Amino acid sequence: MDTYRTVLFLHFVALFIGFGAAAILGLSLFRLRAAQTGADAMPWGVLAGNVEKAFPVAILGLFLTGAYMTSDVWTWSTGWIDVAIVSLVVIAAQGVLVAGRRAKELEHALEANGPGPLSERARQLTCDRALWIVSFANPGIVLGVVWVMTQKPGTAEAIVAVVVGYIVGALAALQFAKVPVGEVEVVAASS
Repeated sequence: MDTYRTVLFLHFVALFIGFGAAAILGLSLFRLRAAQTGADAMPWGVLAGNVEKAFPVAILGLFLTGAYMTSDVWTWSTGWIDVAIVSLVVIAAQGVLVAGRRAKELEHALEANGPGPLSERARQLTCDRALWIVSFANPGIVLGVVWVMTQKPGTAEAIVAVVVGYIVGALAALQFAKVPVGEVEVVAASS
């Protein structure tokens, strides 16, 4: 059995865990944004809160398997590997410091809201730009890193790939981080 290939397989498993969790989180955000009542929103908020526990597993799995492969085949002074490591740190930091905090605010607003119509504050938090941007930009960063891993470019090109992934994710998020047009009147009427 080839240890490198086994570790590469585990690297992909960690990647799939992260993308699966990101997909579920994205679905939860869309359902939260569409919710009209606390009763509609609460299951999606709970699901998002539970799925966030998968991200540290994915990040740790990616780092440990990547570290093994780097030590086995590459060197720690390889530019694209440094970019991938920094990208993991950025993803983890944004997840904890930005998305995690915003998600907690949303959780508290939903709990305070109860099962009735969503308050203006709860409605605003379902469309929180920072939460949406991190939720879309982090997978964009990961796609940039995947491109870097397959192409193994120089450091500057690796940075550009990751930044482009972030920007594409953030721009996509901004399209969705707004109260849907037909619901503006509902929010205004319930205030």
